[in-house]
Amino acid sequence: MRLDELLDELQVRIDAVRGTRDRVHSLLEAVVSVGRELDLAQVLRRIVEAAALLVDAEYGALGVIGPDGRTLSQFLTVGLAEKEIAAIGPLPAGHGLLGEVIHHPEPLRLTDLGAHSSSHGFPAHHPPMRTFLGVPIRVRDEVFGNLYLTDKRGGIDFDPEDETVISTLSVAAGVAIDNARLYEGSQRQQRWLRANAEITESLLSGSSRPVVLELIARRAQEITAARLADISMPVAGAEGLVVEFAVGADSEARLGLVVPLAGTLSGAAHRTGRSIASLHACDDDRYPADAQVQDGLGPAVAVPLGTAAGASRGVLLLARPWGEPAFGEGELEPLVAFAGQAALALELAERRRDAEQIALLEERDRIARDLHDLAIQRLFATGMTLQSAARLIEHEGAAERVGRAVDDLDETIKIIRSTIFGLRTKDRESGPGLRARAARAVGDAATALGHPPRLSMEGLLDTDVPPQIADHVMAVLGELLSNAARHARSTRVGVILKAGPGEITLTVSDNGRGIPAQGRRSGLRNLAERAEGLGGSFTVDAPEEGGSRLVWRAPLPTGS
Repeated sequence: MRLDELLDELQVRIDAVRGTRDRVHSLLEAVVSVGRELDLAQVLRRIVEAAALLVDAEYGALGVIGPDGRTLSQFLTVGLAEKEIAAIGPLPAGHGLLGEVIHHPEPLRLTDLGAHSSSHGFPAHHPPMRTFLGVPIRVRDEVFGNLYLTDKRGGIDFDPEDETVISTLSVAAGVAIDNARLYEGSQRQQRWLRANAEITESLLSGSSRPVVLELIARRAQEITAARLADISMPVAGAEGLVVEFAVGADSEARLGLVVPLAGTLSGAAHRTGRSIASLHACDDDRYPADAQVQDGLGPAVAVPLGTAAGASRGVLLLARPWGEPAFGEGELEPLVAFAGQAALALELAERRRDAEQIALLEERDRIARDLHDLAIQRLFATGMTLQSAARLIEHEGAAERVGRAVDDLDETIKIIRSTIFGLRTKDRESGPGLRARAARAVGDAATALGHPPRLSMEGLLDTDVPPQIADHVMAVLGELLSNAARHARSTRVGVILKAGPGEITLTVSDNGRGIPAQGRRSGLRNLAERAEGLGGSFTVDAPEEGGSRLVWRAPLPTGS
């Protein structure tokens, strides 16, 4: 009997040693597996999968702590199917028991997580969980995130050995995360350098400003893996920014959008001259105006193109989907440098445009001088000669013809002088142009409409549209926006202002209830009379998709 007891005890110890050996072997395999990856997303996924496997946990999660140090910016799970995750709803932000490990970065082991004072219970459709093990992950003495493990299989509790194994894994995970971040940072830096070189090369090759804006937005979106990228530019005389280029999610809806300076990420970046980040762009209380146009977007950052407060050349906005990592310091530093380079590129484009404009004006002045000093003097001298010769002509018909020729020369001289005056005064304007006035009017209408309208402007609105016609356009625009706010009950309003060859066109469309057939139309009649008085037209259409489409046209003077 004594021998049997000793043999049983020996078998138990052998099993324990074998179990320890197998566990150490599994831990070493997990460390090697985690350290083998260089992609940060894959590293994080392998860490949480290895942790759940090592302690035989049914559920596992890894929460990445956001820049504020108090909430989670990313949450990866193991053990839950996609349908279960969708049914639970928004991912945890780091409150309750999860926040306990954030605020006190030490291992936490519980036999009943619901009994803990920090536990707030589970949301609807969340599977029940009892046992809990939480361990922080440190990267260079900084807490990067936390491992959360629940419900050890077999219904038993997590023991001290489980805690030791996960703590050991967390050390290896910290090293692996650090290596992945360093590698990712070096790769990102190379991509930023290539993007800067591409933009500079594009400018030196003579690319236009819209092409440069598109290149800036697309490269920034690709490098940061953003779902949305847009560039909004200030308009002189208008209290807002206009989105001139957008790529990614809802880009069509954002293109031409008038972004107010108050209550938006882009507006804050423009006003302060520094980058502004948000963990949840679609419901950030600091920027309520963004919530109306950025539904479904999560982490976002707005970077000014230039560092002067209130005087940036534009704002680059980047946003990721909900649940994606926030923009960290490692990403913001090269992004700010890229935005600075982009601002220099835009300044170079503007300087080139100014130089071309100056060259054009100088050429006009040269033409005006030549016309005045050469053509007019010659014509005047020819006229004087003909007048003198007319006295010597005895034939009455010939004398009359010479007199008419002299009159024609006088008229030609007047036309040339008028042309000279036009050449020297072209493009010299005072006060805000039609483009700025339209942008301001559309921006002001956002409050009455309940949402920001979309504005698209094409053509030489400030140079080809005479002031009197511009005043009519502004009156019509104000009336149409007011009608949309009072009667349309729409959720989307679009404004297109286009100056084409010989005509200016204003189109205002909405997705509201349309214009009733028996409704009052006195205001619309006034708009039609304005157009007819200028020789234009005014039409009201009902698109198939609903709403209304109103088009106001007026001719432009030839030669403008």
